[in-house]
Amino acid sequence: MANINSAKKRIKTSAKRAERNKSVRSGVKTAMKKVFTAVEASDKEAADKALRDAIGTIEKAGSKGVYPKNNVSRKVSRITKAVNQMA
Repeated sequence: MANINSAKKRIKTSAKRAERNKSVRSGVKTAMKKVFTAVEASDKEAADKALRDAIGTIEKAGSKGVYPKNNVSRKVSRITKAVNQMA
């Protein structure tokens, strides 16, 4: 355990942030999975709705600093490509 007060605080804040980031990452994975599930089921309407929701979730995570911007772009690109290839 840390001896210096600032180090003790840093441990607490980093644990809090890690917990928050874990929750956000889990939400992003779930949103992406919904898109891919709809694509596999060939349900165009559900895939479009899931795509819109997923893009919002992913970009919100990126703006919070959970993901770097290139990672966000890659995720959005992959799910958009998957939905577009259905047509």
